Amino acid sequence: MALLRAREVIMAHFRPMLARHDITEQQWRVLRVLAEAGPLEATELANRASILPPSLTRIIKAMEERRFISRDKVKNDGRRALLAISPAGLALIEDLSPERIAIYDAIERRYGAEQHEHLLDLLESLIQSESSENQT
Repeated sequence: MALLRAREVIMAHFRPMLARHDITEQQWRVLRVLAEAGPLEATELANRASILPPSLTRIIKAMEERRFISRDKVKNDGRRALLAISPAGLALIEDLSPERIAIYDAIERRYGAEQHEHLLDLLESLIQSESSENQT
């Protein structure tokens, strides 16, 4: 419950920014993952963005319609597709960057740089330990 409450506290800072640009939290995660990782197949994108595959299917459709992402067939395997962020998607991330950075900076100032860094390290450690546990 503490992790869920913490997520809600942090997302409360970001939701108004996303709403002003008519982007859902899930769509934002898809854009961020594709911007950071490059083109991915849907299964990997769903895993990295923490989105259930059926939900991702709807999100992909909406984002393709808005031209934020593109879909290209994998060479030599027409059944598989790679999803990539488009120039419009990159432009949206760039447009939101100053506000996003300001939100992160305000959070860091509130808790102190050292505590903020420690929290991020702890969360990354939790993620890594759970990821390796699920792979065994």
